[in-house]
Amino acid sequence: MSSNIRNFCTDTDYKIRTPINFGIHFVPQQTAYVVERLGQYMTILNPGLNYLIPFVDKVQYVHSLKEQAILISKQTGITKDNVPIEMDGVLYIRIVDPVLASYGAEDPIYAVVQLAQTTMRSELGKITLDKTFEERVELNRNILKAINDRPLRTDWGIECLRYEIKDITPPKGVKVAMERQAEAERKKRAQVLVSEGQRQADVNVADGKKMAVILESEAAKKDQVNRAKGEADAIFANAQATARAISEVSRAILENGGADATSLRIAEQYVEAFEKINKVGTVLLIPEDADDTASLIFQAVTIHSKLSTSK
Repeated sequence: MSSNIRNFCTDTDYKIRTPINFGIHFVPQQTAYVVERLGQYMTILNPGLNYLIPFVDKVQYVHSLKEQAILISKQTGITKDNVPIEMDGVLYIRIVDPVLASYGAEDPIYAVVQLAQTTMRSELGKITLDKTFEERVELNRNILKAINDRPLRTDWGIECLRYEIKDITPPKGVKVAMERQAEAERKKRAQVLVSEGQRQADVNVADGKKMAVILESEAAKKDQVNRAKGEADAIFANAQATARAISEVSRAILENGGADATSLRIAEQYVEAFEKINKVGTVLLIPEDADDTASLIFQAVTIHSKLSTSK
């Protein structure tokens, strides 16, 4: 146990011994000497050198004005859900009025310790077992508030500064159950984290496939558009070329000698057509005078003339 934490529940010799009056007293800082003269309160000696009348004046009480930490021994209390647990703590107090601390109660510090113990059991009965671990700060605040609701400062000259719970010890069976519950909670959190990770991975894979399908469809669409545009451009270019060729042919026909050249070209194509038909087909086409090439040319020219006349 720490030397600056005093256990007033087991140590009966906790009071500061009063000095013998030899007439001269050296009072330490933050220490109050309560002096009585012939059994009646007279004064409080100031820190430093002080003179008293031997055998007439007597230092009856000595109090430390420093903040003191008092160890509150383990107390068994029953929670709101009927679970008996043991709890101890540390109470921090300070004497603010040495006169009241001397004459207000027979043993004010012991009285404060007893008050803290009973208050701790009372406040423990207002909460459940789980709350004692989850809301320890709130429990400390409630115990201190309940202690300070008593007129300690005006009656005993003591001020309670704060209260801190040291240990909370549940029964062995309850402790085993709590350990199992904590282990189950940890496993549950681990499973939840694993499932969340798997779900996120599945979502990411699905998003990736979705984006791939979208990009692929967009690429196919763009490819079709480009192909259609290319084919349209090709058809348009071919049409323009054909139109220009026809225009050039028409212009050439209208020039001097163009008609004769055209007739000659048609005659040549007519002869070539007869040759191809005779090579490919099973039926042989024979003109009236197959040996007369001039008659073939004449027939071709006649056909051209008729077409020109009809136009």
